[in-house]
Amino acid sequence: MGTLNKRKALFVLAAVIALALVVSGCGAGNNAGDTEPKEKPRLILATTTSTYDSGLLDVLVPAFEEKYGYEVHILSKGTGASLELGKRGDAHVMLVHAKDTELQLVEEGYFVDRHDVMYNDFIVLGPSADPAGIKGLTEAVEAFKKIAAAEQPFVSRGDESGTHIKEKSIWAEAGIEPAGSWYSSVGQGMGDTLNVANQMGAYTFADRGTYIAMKNNLNLEIVLEGDPVLFNQYGVMATNPDKHPNTNYEGAKAFIEFMISSEGQGMIGDFKQHGESLFTPNAA
Repeated sequence: MGTLNKRKALFVLAAVIALALVVSGCGAGNNAGDTEPKEKPRLILATTTSTYDSGLLDVLVPAFEEKYGYEVHILSKGTGASLELGKRGDAHVMLVHAKDTELQLVEEGYFVDRHDVMYNDFIVLGPSADPAGIKGLTEAVEAFKKIAAAEQPFVSRGDESGTHIKEKSIWAEAGIEPAGSWYSSVGQGMGDTLNVANQMGAYTFADRGTYIAMKNNLNLEIVLEGDPVLFNQYGVMATNPDKHPNTNYEGAKAFIEFMISSEGQGMIGDFKQHGESLFTPNAA
């Protein structure tokens, strides 16, 4: 074979190899694309700092994601702020604890498919010395009256959360408008509020779940508990798709279904911190 023919043959062979590599590369790209996991649909959950700080969601959310295939984005706010997110359509499903307000907003058409899901209770905490003399009392109203009369330091969440709403209702029942140097409204979540009260050696009002989760790092004690008015009901509900057509209503329904199912209720009942149950399931 002549030198020219050899060069032509080599050129053709190189072109064939290059074409094969291009085709192979395109095929590999397609195969890689076929095997890449599809993006999971996103579900936005607005919930209280008490459920978040307690660690409960660290158990429930991964189980839900694995079962239903959603990616849950958690917005941890007070109940008031969580409800506002839902009203604006900025969250798809709410897990909160202000039942009267929740039912009112359902009636007004902002939310649908509300269910009771679990409960615990509120407690009054204070330093072990109990300078206001709260220990031994059985009514939260009387405890608040004694704290105010003694002008002992009291730290309030001050964030329009479910906990803050309940605290304000007790002050109102006591006929007191709390104000002055002894009363601090910090505008923070439950965990941060407990830390501030701990640093100040102050009284505060909290949900039992967050206190149990954090109590090993606190010098605060329960000085009043058991008053029926301290019952703390949690509910779950979806943003109304009629008001916000772009909400992930299917995902919200799936989350609600999971929370009230025997599986979800069992996980809530089994959840403990430091050997103590934080919530009692009660979805009917």
